[in-house]
Amino acid sequence: MMEGSFDEECDYLFKAVLIGDSAVGKSNLLSRFARDEFCLESKPTIGVEFAYRNIRIGDKLIKAQIWDTAGQERFRAITSSYYRGAMGALLVYDTTRRSTFESLRKWLRELREFGSREMVVVLVGNKSDLTHSREVSLEDGQSLAQLEDLSFMETSAKENVNVEDAFLQMINKIYDLTSHKALNTKPSDQKTDTINVETLSGNKEIICIDEVSATKQTSRCCAY
Repeated sequence: MMEGSFDEECDYLFKAVLIGDSAVGKSNLLSRFARDEFCLESKPTIGVEFAYRNIRIGDKLIKAQIWDTAGQERFRAITSSYYRGAMGALLVYDTTRRSTFESLRKWLRELREFGSREMVVVLVGNKSDLTHSREVSLEDGQSLAQLEDLSFMETSAKENVNVEDAFLQMINKIYDLTSHKALNTKPSDQKTDTINVETLSGNKEIICIDEVSATKQTSRCCAY
């Protein structure tokens, strides 16, 4: 459930990334979750863009900052640095294209190379509404998730099926890990995050200064 406004003070800021091959529907999953929008036109994401959404968990307000990374190989040098500081990831494949499922091990290697060891990863099989075009079975997704110790869910950004659940499952797991770690951290060990708030073309964006070192490139686009 969306809570509050952008300017409302939050208790936690969670950064997460959407990764997977081009045109698996990452941008539409993000726009569906953040704005409840869906765009059928397919245009590749250039570099990285992000959106935010406020989530209430108990008495805590979580500001979820979701980054949509380009799936094209020519942008990998740009996007690899954006794993830094990410606490969660949705690893997305297209249930109608077997090749995107077979690429998942490559994405997992990249996650483990650039991401935190404690990163929460949810495996997402998108476009589940296209049943007649399916090339990856539900059982295939479940088996890989079990093998790699990942959470798993099939979604449809177009029909808005399980999109909310996939993101909230990731955010709740991040919160559980973060709150547990906070309970076991001495006050003297706690550090304050530095946050810089920018406004670009009327859209407010949050950047954790100590987490981003690459040049940020953004575009408005959708890929279903």
